[in-house]
Amino acid sequence: MRIPDREYVAPVVRYRIMFAKRGRMRFASHRDFQRVFERALRRAGVPMAYSAGFNPHPRISYANAVATGAASEAEYVEIGVAQELSCEALAAVLDDSLPVGFDILDVVPALTSDFAARLEASLWRVRLPGVPAAQAEAAVCALLAADHVEVSRMTKKGLRTFDVRADLLTLKCKADDDGCAILTMVVRHAVPAVRPDDVLAGLRQVASLATPLPPVVTRMAQGLLTADRSSVTDPLTPDRDSLAGRQDAATGAERG
Repeated sequence: MRIPDREYVAPVVRYRIMFAKRGRMRFASHRDFQRVFERALRRAGVPMAYSAGFNPHPRISYANAVATGAASEAEYVEIGVAQELSCEALAAVLDDSLPVGFDILDVVPALTSDFAARLEASLWRVRLPGVPAAQAEAAVCALLAADHVEVSRMTKKGLRTFDVRADLLTLKCKADDDGCAILTMVVRHAVPAVRPDDVLAGLRQVASLATPLPPVVTRMAQGLLTADRSSVTDPLTPDRDSLAGRQDAATGAERG
């Protein structure tokens, strides 16, 4: 049976939303966020587009969600709406409707295709409480010197063994103000994906690096790799550039 207020509504505009997952919200699962986000859309009165069929769903597409327990400054979701909205107004009303820790960072119209393909790699920051930077630096050097470092992790398809070095593009270590080790790494997205905890497993394997306290993991960015593969680019830049081009063309037409 169809729900009367959930009949098929075709999307007029799609928006790509960048948001952060901070503080205690890093312990929320992706499914938790999905429920919270859909409630926020309803609370904010966003005129959502809906799919067809006997069980219509709001047009929402999530991209490469961070694992439970990790924070992130670069999560992405795309929505289809039934009418054009102001990006600034949409960002503000959604930010007000979401709980503290889920923070809207940017909203742009989805004017380009293949967005998922632009999420090629992630830049991670991992703080290791209780681990001296010098000890972590020695482990990092040992890992980078190895050609192959295989680790195992339980996945939805069972226990998988894979090479951490294959997709670990950069790994650096520095000390914070307390002398604790801070790792920054660029990891290429693959299947199965190499995660920061896999890199830590590799460090334990090659150098017996002990982590007495839980690491604090934050995804700082995700996007296409830069030319030197030492960082990633902003995946929303093509949409911003396309929007700017359209606005310039409209301004030129008005002047003409």
